[in-house]
Amino acid sequence: MKILFVSLGCDKNRVDSEVMLGMLSQRGHEFTDDEEIAEAAVVNTCCFIGDAKEESINTIIELGEYRKSGKYKALIVTGCLAERYRDEVLKEIPEVDRILGTASVEHIVEALDSVLEENNDTKMYLDSLEKKPYGNLKRVQTTGGQYNYLKIAEGCNKNCTYCVIPKVRGRYRSVPMEEIIESAKALVEMGTTEIILVAQETTLYGVDLYKEKKLPELLRRLSDIEELKWIRIMYCYPEEITDELIATIKELPKVCNYLDIPIQSGSDHILKQMGRATSRKEITERIKQIREAIPDICIRTTLIAGFPGETEEDHEETMSFVKEMKFDRLGCFSYSQEEETVAGEMPDQIPEEVKEKRRDDIMELQQEIAFEAARNRIGQIVSAVIEGRITDDDDDDYDGSTYVARTYMDAPDVDGYLFIMNVPYDLMSGQFVEVLITGSNDYDLIGELMEGEDDEDEFTE
Repeated sequence: MKILFVSLGCDKNRVDSEVMLGMLSQRGHEFTDDEEIAEAAVVNTCCFIGDAKEESINTIIELGEYRKSGKYKALIVTGCLAERYRDEVLKEIPEVDRILGTASVEHIVEALDSVLEENNDTKMYLDSLEKKPYGNLKRVQTTGGQYNYLKIAEGCNKNCTYCVIPKVRGRYRSVPMEEIIESAKALVEMGTTEIILVAQETTLYGVDLYKEKKLPELLRRLSDIEELKWIRIMYCYPEEITDELIATIKELPKVCNYLDIPIQSGSDHILKQMGRATSRKEITERIKQIREAIPDICIRTTLIAGFPGETEEDHEETMSFVKEMKFDRLGCFSYSQEEETVAGEMPDQIPEEVKEKRRDDIMELQQEIAFEAARNRIGQIVSAVIEGRITDDDDDDYDGSTYVARTYMDAPDVDGYLFIMNVPYDLMSGQFVEVLITGSNDYDLIGELMEGEDDEDEFTE
């Protein structure tokens, strides 16, 4: 059967999708991106913020029309929105045949078979949110192969007042280390050279299973995988970053000098309202400590603009915080008022236009910081991984092709690119090369390949 599989939301959701694709593939099903030739559809949904919820609902409704017409033999909805609004989805969109909760991805084949066999005994597959997360399961890669995400834990124990994740994903549960290592080896055998560690919070890895933080040990174990070139760490809460973790990143050459540290605000008043565990002073001190230990560290963060009760003074404090910290990468989102959250019931909700204005203020400031940082990198030599070729010009006066690449400072899909100009021979996606930075274009860098005596032989296809 040809299945249309739509994966929405975060990279942790992507991992779940790849696991389900793997299980369906082993059953003999095929996949298509063409809605018209598909025979069934699966939607892995997100509901973290309002926009994500709307996108998920619209996708389900759209594909429900194919199910209603009889063109699709099955429509299955999985993921966070399915877990959170399962009763509403089945009631309001009767074309949905089955619901899979966030802890129930392993039931995807069973759910599809039950629809095809017209066995309607079970409409919902809702395993306990305390269930041990899956480990080394066969996946179908959707990233192109040279990089992939590895989910090392499920759920979250934090109680940030704006967030529904603990309700839809459960408490923090680490994947056993041996299963993570086997998963990583399987990805590397399929050609992956960069593994990106993800969880709702990676820094707490192991506290439930081993009664202590085990991320440094996991990094050392992963570094022993010979063909693996880069290990990237995402979602590190500032209060959980230990001296040992900082030292491990500095020590291990395969671990990218890159940390994603979600901070959310630069105002102590708002940080307290959000239920965050750190103050502005503590965050500042921790970032300074990291930068002193690893001078070329790239720090990415996220902020929320327009949180309930945020005053103009709070907003200015966040702006001054961004100026002071000069984050290498920063994303800012307007606060989304969510049901079943403490913040959703708070008084003094901020008007949408004010939230958007404050978000734009922060991003304009960050743009200045990022553009200046890119210009300051001119003259540096960096390692980069090739993503693909974007120019192949046959003009006589053209010196070669342009390739798009990423440096250790650039996580896929969220950060910038490095454009390598005038490459006179072919490079392959996934190859690592040395590049001299010669210019910048807004967030992106421009460079030239550093050529050694044997470069052409090494990099030619």
